[in-house]
Amino acid sequence: MSKFNGRGGFGGGANMQQLMRQAQKMQQDMQAAQAELAETEVEGSSCNDMIKVVMTCDRKLSSISIAKEMVDPDDVEMLEDGIVAAFNAAMEIVEEEQERVMGPLTGGMGGGLF
Repeated sequence: MSKFNGRGGFGGGANMQQLMRQAQKMQQDMQAAQAELAETEVEGSSCNDMIKVVMTCDRKLSSISIAKEMVDPDDVEMLEDGIVAAFNAAMEIVEEEQERVMGPLTGGMGGGLF
């Protein structure tokens, strides 16, 4: 139960300030975590590492490398499938890294918050 503070209101101003400080710290921690993710690169690969996708953990594609042996004009579908597989492998690593970095700040709901 709150106590009347004698100034026309109930006590709790100190609690509100503490809550605001906690919210600011959480926001700073989230921004630091997002910056860390933006700088962290992961690599996904397929076809025995003949196709590699590098992306940052804020889900931006950095590069794709494809071995010459994978380029067959008569089988473009194989190359396309390999790129998709390498991209999906990189995305799995990104999601794991996002959960590792953001999970403690968001109670395990980090992936969809930014």
